[in-house]
Amino acid sequence: MEDAAIVQLYWDRDQEAITASDRKYGALCRTLSRNILSSREDAEECVNDTWHRAWDTMPPQRPASLGAYLCRIVRNLSLDRWRARRAEKRGAGAEALVLELEDCVPAAPSAEAAWEARETAAAVERWLDGLAPEDRWLFLRRYWYGERVDALARQLSATPNGTAQRLRRLRASLRRALEQEGVRL
Repeated sequence: MEDAAIVQLYWDRDQEAITASDRKYGALCRTLSRNILSSREDAEECVNDTWHRAWDTMPPQRPASLGAYLCRIVRNLSLDRWRARRAEKRGAGAEALVLELEDCVPAAPSAEAAWEARETAAAVERWLDGLAPEDRWLFLRRYWYGERVDALARQLSATPNGTAQRLRRLRASLRRALEQEGVRL
């Protein structure tokens, strides 16, 4: 079923929208959540919460890309759950991803920094647009989808060390690009 038809089901308040969403994007959402949380049970809860959140936000939202919309919801819910769990006990998982990026992407913790965060996001998007497709794929798979370096290396037919070095060079390139645009790190 096409995205527009599924979105229309949400707008029509037809519960088939949830079934169609799960059929088309369930595996992607589960994988994304599991990569962040390292827990099948927590990931399943986040995916179920994603369908609920999608139901509550459409209407008024009418996303052009349903897949991206659902991935954003499940990623945010998973990160919220990860933060809550991390507050209880310090863990790995997404923490490693955050630590790898912390020296090249500034944090925007306060409301006053919202404008700077939007400018930083735009600068990152411009940087991503300038990358070779394989580098963009690698960066997004690691830092958006949270995939493990060894799994990415297998998909690229490369060594884990070589893939880690490539990611290090990409982070350094991002840092340089942000500094050139005047983003404070």
